[in-house]
Amino acid sequence: MEMEREKTEEQEQGHPTEVVTNHGHTLQSEIDLSDRDEHHDEHHEDEVHEHVDYSHYTKQQFADLIKDLAKDANFKKVDNILREIKPLYDEIRDKERAEALLKFTAGGGTEEDFDYKGDESDNVFDANFKLIRDRRAQYFKQQEEQKLDNLQKKQEILEKLRVLSDSQDTSDQFDSFKTLQREWKAIGAVPGPQAKTLWANYHALLDRFYDNQSIYFELKELDRRKNLEAKIELCVRAEKLADVEIIKDAIRELNELHHEFKHLGPVPKEDKEAVWQRFKAASDAVYAKRDAYLQNLQQELQVNLGGKASLSDEVQQFIDFNSDRIKEWNQKTKEILELQKRWEVIGGLPRAKAKEVNKKFWSAFKTFFNNKNVFFKKLDEEREQNLQLKNDLVKKAIELKESNDWERTSNELKNLQQKWKDVGPVPEKFREKVFKEFKDACDHFFEQRRTQHGKVESEQAENLRLKEDVCSDLEAHASAHTGTEDILLELQAKFNSIGFVPKKDINAIRTRYHEAVERFINSIPGITEDEKGKITLENQLNELRSDPMAERKIFQKEQVIRKKISKVENDIALWKNNLEFFGRSKNADKFKDEFNDKIREASDHLKQLKEQLKLLKTV
Repeated sequence: MEMEREKTEEQEQGHPTEVVTNHGHTLQSEIDLSDRDEHHDEHHEDEVHEHVDYSHYTKQQFADLIKDLAKDANFKKVDNILREIKPLYDEIRDKERAEALLKFTAGGGTEEDFDYKGDESDNVFDANFKLIRDRRAQYFKQQEEQKLDNLQKKQEILEKLRVLSDSQDTSDQFDSFKTLQREWKAIGAVPGPQAKTLWANYHALLDRFYDNQSIYFELKELDRRKNLEAKIELCVRAEKLADVEIIKDAIRELNELHHEFKHLGPVPKEDKEAVWQRFKAASDAVYAKRDAYLQNLQQELQVNLGGKASLSDEVQQFIDFNSDRIKEWNQKTKEILELQKRWEVIGGLPRAKAKEVNKKFWSAFKTFFNNKNVFFKKLDEEREQNLQLKNDLVKKAIELKESNDWERTSNELKNLQQKWKDVGPVPEKFREKVFKEFKDACDHFFEQRRTQHGKVESEQAENLRLKEDVCSDLEAHASAHTGTEDILLELQAKFNSIGFVPKKDINAIRTRYHEAVERFINSIPGITEDEKGKITLENQLNELRSDPMAERKIFQKEQVIRKKISKVENDIALWKNNLEFFGRSKNADKFKDEFNDKIREASDHLKQLKEQLKLLKTV
């Protein structure tokens, strides 16, 4: 008991624990070194976990991830991931809240009345975050409670070992002793501050028991031989781990071997140091391989850093890309996705630089697709407007499809078809439907018109024959010089009353008619030039009256006559002004006569033009 007290005091002062048995062997190397190596290994095992880049995750991906984390019992790993994804998720949620607030206030609301509830992903994330926090708290609370319970149990076993070590009854002491050893090994961890003290006291009591039980010395030696065989087997297994390709698997199994080695009982004193050194050498070989792996890994990570830093610079050009063409957006999308493939082929990055490089690349990546979404959102709005415009055209086409006014309706539908072409694309899911409705309405009308087309063609052929007869009459009177103004008016009225002729014959019959009228007028006996002009104009005006574009053509002719009148008036004024200068010239009389003739002719022409204008206004 004195030895235990001194040892405990030494531990409380912060010195390494060293328990000396009655045989003078030091237990520190086996206890402390195994603890140190196990702790050292666990630390490095965490370091080789692959780092995942969460910066480009969507809210749905975060929600799915945290649901999986809520089922994971490895709270250390869960905490590390949560520390990384929680700020990223909050950043997305804050941005959405700000956009919602801006939209709310833009719609007339006030910030005080704004209540942001989030979406289903937010509910899933928050619920699972709270669940993880509660489970973690409960888990560690249970762990601490269990450790305290384990501490109490081990202290009770220590007390039993003390009693057993000092007992004089040797009948079944060894069986009781082995039972207590098994119970001790089966009990889990205890609070850290008491762990080394318990281990030291435990091993001190083991040595005291063996030393005090000389009657069982041979059994003790036999037991230590068995422990030696078991530890040698652990050495063999540890030595084989140097050939394991996957470093993480080797480290994990080595940890398990350390745990077993630590909990096996003592070995013969003369073999203790040798077996420990063998086990330690096997462990060091695995650690050396791990260290070499980590060193190579760091070199690879540096190479990866160069590659991803270059891609991060290359992707910056996509931030400011803008276009109003879908084809160009799709081409740029292919290019940036190709960069993403090249990015994903490259492995991990050094932890110190990973966040910076990842943020630079994925920020540009997200910016491009945000801009693309804005473009297509605007495009969708335009397509919705186009859909409304095309629905209006469909409605008008349906209203016209039963019309019998073939010419007017045909022009209107053709106008609608041109407008249809001018309207841009509509949403894909409505494209076929709205086009079919419009086409069916147009096809229905034109099919009805084609049905009537046979009748129209025969009527137009008859009209052509009748108009040719009128032309023949005009030509006959012109040849015989038997024409009069009344006959011209009669034949002109007859010609204009006849309906349409085939389109291919329109220009020919119109040309023949105009030539026949001109010959007819020129052949009227005793007619003057003024009368010819008057009759010609009246003929033209009569023809205009039946023209569907009469108003526009009359206006155009009126403008032509007014321009001629204006020119003739200007010429007359100029010539009259020039006459005043001829008085000082030697050949004045000759020039005066020429200019007077010009003025007289122009005055007559001006009179005719004014009469034409007056006649034109009667139409």
